[in-house]
Amino acid sequence: MPELPEVETVRRIVEPALLGRRIEGVTLRDFAGVLESAIPGVDPVATLPGQSFAATNRRGKYLLLRLDSGLTLIVHLRMTGRLLLTPTAAPLVRFEHLAIRLDDGNDLRFSDQRKFGRVVLASDAGVALLDSRLGPEPGSPRLTAASLHAALKRRPGKIKNALLDQSLIAGLGNIYVDEALYRSRIHPERVANTLTQPECVSLLRAVRHVIRTALDNQGTTFSTFENPYGEAGGNAVFLRAYGRAGLPCLRCGTPMVRIVVAGRGTTFCPTCQPLDGPMPPS
Repeated sequence: MPELPEVETVRRIVEPALLGRRIEGVTLRDFAGVLESAIPGVDPVATLPGQSFAATNRRGKYLLLRLDSGLTLIVHLRMTGRLLLTPTAAPLVRFEHLAIRLDDGNDLRFSDQRKFGRVVLASDAGVALLDSRLGPEPGSPRLTAASLHAALKRRPGKIKNALLDQSLIAGLGNIYVDEALYRSRIHPERVANTLTQPECVSLLRAVRHVIRTALDNQGTTFSTFENPYGEAGGNAVFLRAYGRAGLPCLRCGTPMVRIVVAGRGTTFCPTCQPLDGPMPPS
């Protein structure tokens, strides 16, 4: 599933291609449910033509495409969604469900093999509601080791479950949670409210490091993620935990172990990430 770095990569690429561009038409394919309206009585197919893109933003894993009317297209890629920039005359892309025709001869197309992704037309109130449901961004000054420690004190479940909860930190998913826990030497099944303040310092530092590295490398591609020009992200070679089950730990050589936590495949080092508490750094 695309996480913060992948969605931000998409945003950075589509922004210069979209800003100032006018929508000339909207075409829905076999899955009309991909395009929804959060505004009662407003049909996005009828409303979008004639509007122009005024700004792009991102909140957690959501891409926000603001229009000059004040409305916003909220794009959620979910598991296999792809947002692509293609010439209008180009053939349909695989699993294409939506094409937004622009005034420069190009389309903004949405494809999704699993049909879980959505493009939702929302008012400012709808965007504000989304924002209220999400925690701070990993790089936000509102997120500190102290605030993270205080929030985790109220969570009796496993730390991986807590980090996957978008109301704690927005934008993290399976890949970058595994990576951050590995870098901070925290077992994914540690009870969240047992983490110490120094561990929260290490954890927050690790979260920011793995997100920054992934952004620098335009996201991680394992199966379906592609940027709007159909190119894979380059971050997979920098991963130290995710996808490395059975391979030697890059710190100590112990074979990495895969378990299931919060319904997600989870990879960790049983030596460097002991369940019973922190391990002194080597």
